[in-house]
Amino acid sequence: MAGPKKSLGQHWLTDRMILSGIAEAAEITKDDVVLEIGPGLGTLTSELLRRAERVTAVELDADLAAKLPGQFPGTNLTVVQQDILTFDLTTLPKGYVVVANVPYYITSKIVQTLLTSTNLPKRIVLLVQKEVAERIVAGPGDMSLLAVSAQLYAETWLDMVVEAEYFTPPPKVDSQVVVLEPFAEPKVSPDQQPAFFRIVKAGFSGRRKKLRTSLSAGLHLSKPAIDTWLESVGIDANLRAEDLSIEDWRKLLDSAPQN
Repeated sequence: MAGPKKSLGQHWLTDRMILSGIAEAAEITKDDVVLEIGPGLGTLTSELLRRAERVTAVELDADLAAKLPGQFPGTNLTVVQQDILTFDLTTLPKGYVVVANVPYYITSKIVQTLLTSTNLPKRIVLLVQKEVAERIVAGPGDMSLLAVSAQLYAETWLDMVVEAEYFTPPPKVDSQVVVLEPFAEPKVSPDQQPAFFRIVKAGFSGRRKKLRTSLSAGLHLSKPAIDTWLESVGIDANLRAEDLSIEDWRKLLDSAPQN
């Protein structure tokens, strides 16, 4: 067995029941094409090939990518040795399914890449750190920039927890499966998204600070102007960014003062 590379955040998962559960969360049918990100040793790949019409596996590690095809002769497996962040998603058929066991350091970039693609997957199933999975699906009171960025584009929910002991080597924390099902259209139109995220990032720029303070500093507006703006849409200026729903941020976008 190839040794995991710490630099790539590799942790091998070989428990068949857990691997089967991850594949089941993706609700794969024989008509589906699956994009697997970071197949590693191919343990999850095996489960995906049993269920799907075809699997395209994108693996950054050149050694692993070279070995993978020989493990599954005669199957509809395509292995691409490439960084998923530079992979052309438009080469996949419409309605593909994404399944991946991804390291923490690249999770948010992968989510953003998939959800903003011109060729959206119909479902994304990611095994990530449990804390990150919870952040993706969080509601008002625990929102983060990651939660807003994901839920703007997709319905999100949690699936099975995978304890650290099932990985080799064991990571420091447990993992969890999170499912994202992209909307046909995002909750904010693409042409408005730069302005939307400018406001949201300003709100989250001051950690644990009240909206009055963070929005004033982030958008270079006076606190009285911020108070008036927030009051006009019924949002308490003493709330914090994590308290707001996506609908609240949309209201702020629609009523944003010019500065």
